[in-house]
Amino acid sequence: MIEFSLGKLVLLALIALIVLGPEKLPGAARTAGALLRRVRSGWDDVRAEVERELEVEQIRRAAREAAAQAEAAQQEVKDGLRGVREPLTELVSEVAATSPPHARQVTDATDPAEPEEVNPQAELPLGEPVSGEPAAGEPASPTRNAAHDNA
Repeated sequence: MIEFSLGKLVLLALIALIVLGPEKLPGAARTAGALLRRVRSGWDDVRAEVERELEVEQIRRAAREAAAQAEAAQQEVKDGLRGVREPLTELVSEVAATSPPHARQVTDATDPAEPEEVNPQAELPLGEPVSGEPAAGEPASPTRNAAHDNA
């Protein structure tokens, strides 16, 4: 921007006083001040908009980099799984080929891709209480509170 020193401002004020006169000088100064405020405000708005756009671009760049890293990590995990799955499949094939015929039937009947859901209630015999519940017909055992006994 244009730099004004104190000497330049005094000289400008004297020229304005001579040209405009003492009656019109205050109104001209107000008008010049209003114009300067509008110019500064417009300049600040433009600068703020440019800064916002730069921040948005930085955020987009960071998002693209994060997406690329996520894709690379996903591919690495897939490669790792593939590296584990292939030897495991070969091992299952070898075991199936060397096992007796009745073991092959059991191996063929179970599908390792779909594990069976285990119901914990199915393992409990009927009529027995589950983890500390009294059986139907047995009285509930009273519990003692050591804090009340000491009082």
